[in-house]
Amino acid sequence: MKALFNQLFDYNFYCNKKLIEQCTSMDAVPEKCIKLFSHILNAHHIWNNRIVGKPSEYGVWQKHAVESWGDIHYENQRTTFEIITNTDDFNNRIDYENSKGRMFANELKDILFHIVNHSTHHRGQILMDYRQNGIEPEPLDYIFYKR
Repeated sequence: MKALFNQLFDYNFYCNKKLIEQCTSMDAVPEKCIKLFSHILNAHHIWNNRIVGKPSEYGVWQKHAVESWGDIHYENQRTTFEIITNTDDFNNRIDYENSKGRMFANELKDILFHIVNHSTHHRGQILMDYRQNGIEPEPLDYIFYKR
C-alpha cells in the first residue's frame, strides 16, 4: 500500500507543480484559479495536520499569494510522504474535527485517497477556468503522467 500511495502522491505533486509553474509564468492569474488552488493547498495541509494531530495553520478557503504556492505545496508533500513512510497500518482510524466543529473518524487510507481525489477534482475546475479565460491548460491526466 505504501508503494501505491507514494505513486499517487508523486502524481499529485507533479500535477500541482505543473499548475504552479504555469501560474507563476502568467501576467495575471484568474481569481477563481487562485481561490481553488489555495483551497487545494489548504485542504492538503489541514488533512496532514489532522493525521499527525496538530492544529492547522490555514483556513479552508484562505487565499495565498501565487509566489507562496511552491513552498506550501512542497511542505504538504514532504509531510504526506513522511506519514506514508512511517505508517505500518493504513487501516488505522484517525479521529478529527471538521471545519464546522463536528467529530469524525476515518481510516488513514481513505483520508490519503481523499486528499489526492480532492486535489484532482479542483484541478479539473481550474483547467475549466483556464479555458474560460482563453488559457490553454497542460494535460494533467494520470495516463499522461505515466507516459
